[in-house]
Amino acid sequence: MEGFSLPHTPLGPLWVLLTAGCATQLGWGQTPPQFQPVSSPLQMALQSYFKGEGLKVPPASIAPKGTAFQQQVWAELLNIPHGQTRTYQQLANTLGSHPRAVGTAVGANPLPILIPCHRVLGSNGSLTGFSAPGGIASKKILLQLEGALSAELPL
Repeated sequence: MEGFSLPHTPLGPLWVLLTAGCATQLGWGQTPPQFQPVSSPLQMALQSYFKGEGLKVPPASIAPKGTAFQQQVWAELLNIPHGQTRTYQQLANTLGSHPRAVGTAVGANPLPILIPCHRVLGSNGSLTGFSAPGGIASKKILLQLEGALSAELPL
């Protein structure tokens, strides 16, 4: 299993698995067993992101596995600009779906940050769950890093 890790991020250590050079999974904490470190342009992109320089992920560099509906939702997440947010309801309206179905697909995102699920908020603008350690607190860190939330906002 090839990939790369970033041991020092505001969210703690994270790792990315690659298949044929494309990211297929991002996770938190220690790298999986039998992890073979390789270099990737995505590693530099994430390092720049955590320095506050934005995230530029070429769509051809990610290959998340999921259902056709999940793929549609994840593609729509990629359309949310850096520093902006959307609600589950807005995404559901765009996709002709229901907010709960969209929420389930967002929650199944295997590439958080790379596919920016942290940019999705509850219909009232509230921060909702996130897969990183720290959950909502980690989501807040990412949104503040992107300038989508002010530092004064409570969780």
